Amino acid sequence: MKHQVLIVDDYPDSAETASLLLSMLGHHCRHASTAREGLRLADELAPDVAILDIGLPDMSGYELARALRRRLEGRQLYLAAVTGWGQPEDHVKAMAAGFDHHVLKPADRSKLEQIIELAERAFAVSLDPVGRAGG
Repeated sequence: MKHQVLIVDDYPDSAETASLLLSMLGHHCRHASTAREGLRLADELAPDVAILDIGLPDMSGYELARALRRRLEGRQLYLAAVTGWGQPEDHVKAMAAGFDHHVLKPADRSKLEQIIELAERAFAVSLDPVGRAGG
């Protein structure tokens, strides 16, 4: 399954690299370096997967996750935090903000592929009318 993927990271090289890797796997990706730009791109792209840094310059990734959940309400959206913030309380905050997954940087190919695989599993469960994984 191919996905519409939004990547928001204030370090442009990280965002571009993740976008390139996922594009090579056949996904349609857009990337931004600020939350505001990410919200604008979300309106254009209507992503089903969003990979967000937590430490953004204009609002936190937690705030961005909440805003994306509100903005894309009623649509399937898998949110992954890819961040340097790895303390146990950071994971708790990410889940409370609406993230589905929390992973530490750097986001290499295997971590990005894992995010996509987890998103696909989550989508399969949500589409199954009796709630069985894999439908």
